[in-house]
Amino acid sequence: MQNNPMYRNEYNANAAGIGSVVSTNKVLKNTYMLLGLTLAFSALTAGISMAMGLPQGAALILSLVGFGLLFVVNKMADSSKGLVAIFAFTGVMGASLGPMLNYYAGMPGGPALVMQALGGTAVVFFGLSAYALTTRKDFSYMGGFLMVGLLVAVVAMIANIFLNIPALSLTISAAVVMIMSGLILFDTSRIINGGETNYIRATISLYLSIYNLFIHMLSLLTAFGDD
Repeated sequence: MQNNPMYRNEYNANAAGIGSVVSTNKVLKNTYMLLGLTLAFSALTAGISMAMGLPQGAALILSLVGFGLLFVVNKMADSSKGLVAIFAFTGVMGASLGPMLNYYAGMPGGPALVMQALGGTAVVFFGLSAYALTTRKDFSYMGGFLMVGLLVAVVAMIANIFLNIPALSLTISAAVVMIMSGLILFDTSRIINGGETNYIRATISLYLSIYNLFIHMLSLLTAFGDD
């Protein structure tokens, strides 16, 4: 029976399926582990930045450095150097939050708003990740819509630097929260369904979604709190 071609094909197919699941689970486990470490490292560098009282100009410079490091991470993602690069990137991005967090912390009720934004970000991330993991749905169809939405949001942000319209800023933050939520579903789905097999790239994608989700959720909470 074992020499039967149909039996061998079925056996090979089952073995390939099991191997694929094991590989996917390994990527998922490594991604969440690295994501947790990079978020903790970002929190540490943000705390150091706050303690040092870095000015807004330093935050802008750090953001630009982080943007450059993002390309380095993607280039080195297939080697062990990618781990060094991703911690450099997330450390710089965490430090760039220091001036913003000091600004909000200095507002009446600011520390509570920061904690609410952190809690809200955690709830959204874990809720959407759990949904994607439980249903195992393929959200790859959302990729095009999310990229277009992200591009429109970036253009609107640049325009609002000159226009300085509070209502537009609020709309942008709401849109970014929705887009980042969609990207969490999209990226988690890609890992589950084998669309992303590099855990460093997967971590960067989820990290950026969480990072931007937190910033714009904090902006929304502050705006509604002022009302």
